Amino acid sequence: MEGHLHGECCGCSVAEGALTQTMSEMEFERGIWQAAMDGSVDRVRRLLENGTPPNVTDSATYTALHYASRNGHLLVVELLLNNGAAVNVQTSGGATPLHRAAYCGHVAVCERLLRKGADPYLSDSDGKIALHKAAEGGHEDIVCLLLETSRLPEMRQIEDNRMKRPVDYIPQQHANKQVLLELLT
Repeated sequence: MEGHLHGECCGCSVAEGALTQTMSEMEFERGIWQAAMDGSVDRVRRLLENGTPPNVTDSATYTALHYASRNGHLLVVELLLNNGAAVNVQTSGGATPLHRAAYCGHVAVCERLLRKGADPYLSDSDGKIALHKAAEGGHEDIVCLLLETSRLPEMRQIEDNRMKRPVDYIPQQHANKQVLLELLT
């Protein structure tokens, strides 16, 4: 088989470049970001012990804490926070780990981030705070958590760059739309 071109031995066609990865993709897969996204506590721990900084960003400016938060991996979130991960780190688009967890509906992760000092008023480049993201995802439990944590009724009135309040992002066909409307008005 040595010396054969892709597909030559079996007659299948392989698209040019289909078996290649960019350096950035390879770095991501070997890095702390993939381990955090997968929820691999042991791998994240090893990477941290071997000197990987907890706040290192990937090519899209996300940290491991963003990936762990987005995917609901509470143990990885705790490990990262206990090893110096910045709770309010923002991507180039302004997304925080709290934004990611709120949008994806991970209550326990949101609770932990808030307990560790996550700022629910930080906005992304669209002007959205975590409450906008929770409403957009239709996550009433996170809406409640954010409202209880802030204790400031004006949080409901914060407008994003499109002049939309969190209530304006409630999904039209959401099963608990009425509950969300009551919470956010």
